Amino acid sequence: MKKKILLKAPVLTRSGYGEQSRFALRSLRSREDLFDIYIQPLAWGHTSWMSDFNEERAWMDNTIEKTISHIQDGGQFDISLQVTIPNEFEKMAPTNIGYTAGIETTRVAPLWLQQAELMDKIIVVSHHSKQVYAQTTYHGTNEDTQQEVTLAVPAEKIEAVNYPVKTYGELPEIKLDLEHDINFVCVAQLGPRKNVYNSIKWFIQEFKEEEVGLIVKTNHAKNCIMDRDHTLASLHHLVRSIEGERKCKVYLLHGDMTDEEMHAIYHHPKVKASLLLSHGEGFGLPIFESVYSGIPVIATGWSGQLDFLCDEEGKSHFYNVAFDLQPVPESAIWENVIMKESMWAYPREAAAKEQMRRCYEDIKNNTEDSIAGQAPAYAEYTKERFEESKMYAAFVDAMGISEEDFNVNVWLEGLNIDEIE
Repeated sequence: MKKKILLKAPVLTRSGYGEQSRFALRSLRSREDLFDIYIQPLAWGHTSWMSDFNEERAWMDNTIEKTISHIQDGGQFDISLQVTIPNEFEKMAPTNIGYTAGIETTRVAPLWLQQAELMDKIIVVSHHSKQVYAQTTYHGTNEDTQQEVTLAVPAEKIEAVNYPVKTYGELPEIKLDLEHDINFVCVAQLGPRKNVYNSIKWFIQEFKEEEVGLIVKTNHAKNCIMDRDHTLASLHHLVRSIEGERKCKVYLLHGDMTDEEMHAIYHHPKVKASLLLSHGEGFGLPIFESVYSGIPVIATGWSGQLDFLCDEEGKSHFYNVAFDLQPVPESAIWENVIMKESMWAYPREAAAKEQMRRCYEDIKNNTEDSIAGQAPAYAEYTKERFEESKMYAAFVDAMGISEEDFNVNVWLEGLNIDEIE
């Protein structure tokens, strides 16, 4: 018998959590023999909503209408799957599963541990996230009983499931007016954690005398004209503050792009490498997409991206930027999300410039046995390792629901039925 499952998630938004929500949805749809799916869509901060229309979007719209009717008729659900930060976890059904991504530091908030008690299972997007969640503990005293209390989540309650690679047919042609043949791309929203300003500044300082470009796909909050003007002004101010003549170029790429268009950027003949010197990642989707597109990556050697930047034996396949773990800045502290006492990685300036230079020289010289030279081969390995159907199955398994729970015949076979004379 199918279980009625409610997916409460920002499934229609252009955001990291939106992408996460759609992965969860596709995983559930891969087992429609088990699940009767319902959707409660959420907004996600200031991010925009998807405007493209395809089979999946049509199915989601129909399912949302079905959900509204079901709730209005007083219908209930067997399972809730909640894609959000743990602050928002709530009991909504007999079985409740929380699915979260935002663990980019060394600790989670006490409220995350409290709300985890409401969930039967928690799924995270990387082993870094699982480790931090499971290793965070808080000790205190119950005001009523004066007994010592420990807040913690058992490791066995948490499962880590990575995202899958995406496959595309013919990609759209993206016309970029790039002056140089070698260009790096940096895809990240502006803000403290992504460290975009330092990435730009260090790039310019390192490549003043080189014919190389950096494409920055970014925004402050939304992909609108006002945001574009604000973003362009802030980047102009940064670039002009760096003294001296320069041959290197910096470009702003702003606006909504489909998944196919973004994938086409990574496959553009003049886009040769991906750069992201963030302080921490729950997973790091833009870096992941760069890897399976076959271009080399320059990244901070810490947090969620190590799940795919390293192979299954732990060998790294990227230009690994050394870092120091230090407390998060005051500007990044977010009540009940990012704690004052937590830390994240600060890439070292000299190490970042060294790895950017190393990557550039390997590309320029076509060094076959380098990380850049081996990037296409590692892309094929990554596609196999994180193939869609494998990850969909892994996600359903991580929910911790046995198929026997769905099978009425199996349940009946376990009953003793005796004739009463």
